[in-house]
Amino acid sequence: MDNSNALPLVLLAEQFAKLPGIGRKSAERLAYHVMSMSDEQVHEFAEALVNAHTKVHTCAICQNLTENELCYICSDPARDKSTICVVETPKDISAFERTREYKGVYHVLHGLISPIDNVTPDKLKIKELLARMNGDVSEVIMATNPTVEGEATAMYISKLIKPLGVKVTRLAFGLPVGGILEYADEITLYKALENRNEI
Repeated sequence: MDNSNALPLVLLAEQFAKLPGIGRKSAERLAYHVMSMSDEQVHEFAEALVNAHTKVHTCAICQNLTENELCYICSDPARDKSTICVVETPKDISAFERTREYKGVYHVLHGLISPIDNVTPDKLKIKELLARMNGDVSEVIMATNPTVEGEATAMYISKLIKPLGVKVTRLAFGLPVGGILEYADEITLYKALENRNEI
């Protein structure tokens, strides 16, 4: 946004540009859109931001985001508490829940180990996960992304949990449904072969 615009509008665009996935052009469009909103809409928008930031916190058990002490999954007596699916972010839980197949509970790490980004294990919610290994847990599913950081985090956590007598599994990776073999990269093909099942 050039300097010919009013300073508050420029500053608003700069704030939008700080959000992930929002480039300069998108930030400008959002700032101009806010200017077209009524005073009531702007106050509702601002109130929603403040309310989300002040009222939402981490679940006392799984570290998912909630406005209550426990999230809706941890407080559901029908969930299988013996299986914990470990994910990187709260939005990963939403992806699993959309399948309607997983009946266990979750644990959110809020990041991945990444020495380059100065993210060490103590900055993640790993000790909270270990505190849940109380004899009732029989399996921990590592559902971190198949990146260098995701693999390193999964390996690190599995080395901490295995001595406790808890089974640690990793999500299978391979070809997506509807994928075409010739477009798959070598690592994806290798993982598809490695994780093949009998039919």
